[in-house]
Amino acid sequence: MRLIPIHMLQPGMRLGKRIYNDEGIILLGEQVELTANLITRLGQLGLSYVYIHDPNTDDIEFPELLREETRIQAMKEIKTQFSKLSSSGSMRGYYPHLGKVFVGLMEKILEDISSRQDVMIMLTGMQSMDHALYEHSLNVCIYSLVLGKALRYDNKKLMELGLGALLHDIGKTQIPAHILQKPGKLTKEEYDIVKNHTVYGFKLLKDEPGIPLISAHCALQHHERMDGRGYPQGLSGPDIHDYGKLIALTDSYDAMTTNRIYQNALLPHQAVEMLFAGSGTQYDQKMLELFRDYAAIYPVGLTVQLSTGETAVIVRLHPEAPQRPVVRIIMDQEGNTLTAPYELDLFHRLSVMITGVMGESSSVLSIAEQPQFT
Repeated sequence: MRLIPIHMLQPGMRLGKRIYNDEGIILLGEQVELTANLITRLGQLGLSYVYIHDPNTDDIEFPELLREETRIQAMKEIKTQFSKLSSSGSMRGYYPHLGKVFVGLMEKILEDISSRQDVMIMLTGMQSMDHALYEHSLNVCIYSLVLGKALRYDNKKLMELGLGALLHDIGKTQIPAHILQKPGKLTKEEYDIVKNHTVYGFKLLKDEPGIPLISAHCALQHHERMDGRGYPQGLSGPDIHDYGKLIALTDSYDAMTTNRIYQNALLPHQAVEMLFAGSGTQYDQKMLELFRDYAAIYPVGLTVQLSTGETAVIVRLHPEAPQRPVVRIIMDQEGNTLTAPYELDLFHRLSVMITGVMGESSSVLSIAEQPQFT
């Protein structure tokens, strides 16, 4: 299989992975042949890339941090609980057993991630047509736990971090939908309303049985900045908890690599470049360096251009050096498809570099031009 940007899909290609709706229901099955209408619909519904079948790469294995059934169950549970909070219209509305539900869910997520020896931050393998609040929350949780494992957190800390990351945006259930889903730029008044989600989230979680207080502080602190220019408290540097610093990174990364109303998705290596533009001011430098070391900036299945002029597909990642993957050469320097593709390990061939990525946008915003990743 290969990972193909939506705008480069062609009629006749066949899906390599199922596509789900926001409730985990299969909308398009594996091997479905894409038509022009289907391709247009996929783009309209927010997908930035899909896996397609390709005889030269169908043997490539795609690593998954969560089992498919765990991810589907998590998506359903998050949506159910968040929807009930939204519909209550009150900070004091529905949420009996909220802590018990999410602690149980976190135990299953931790079980999946702990069973993997080598974990990295990679684009999630499950293709969903609606990257809504709950899918974003799950991704931020997974990415944060990868970094927590890299920091050798024990199970108690992983649970605290995981719950904080999973519920970091729970306060958005108290923000009017017409503001959260506004297609254009927010007004100052609207943006001020959205910023309240940090405080709302803290208030929802701080007294919830089963939710550690430090996890509630993740909801409060994930928009603080190292230079003190964040919100809601304007904390800086050492005053921000490490969990808050970490979730600030994973929250921004998932927002950047996802199609949103106000922006097209960046590729992982572009998003990491954007994050580094905020090193020391927006993000903690040490946390950012750790993130870089564990981020799969070239996802398995991605088509890349090499410094040799050849075209290749990412086959496997080295956990100790994800920036230097194993690739499979599929086209020569003249663009001719090889009848016998072969693999090259860039970890051992330092003279060969990745110089481009299929579907890469030439325009990467500066940190000052970033959209409001709320």
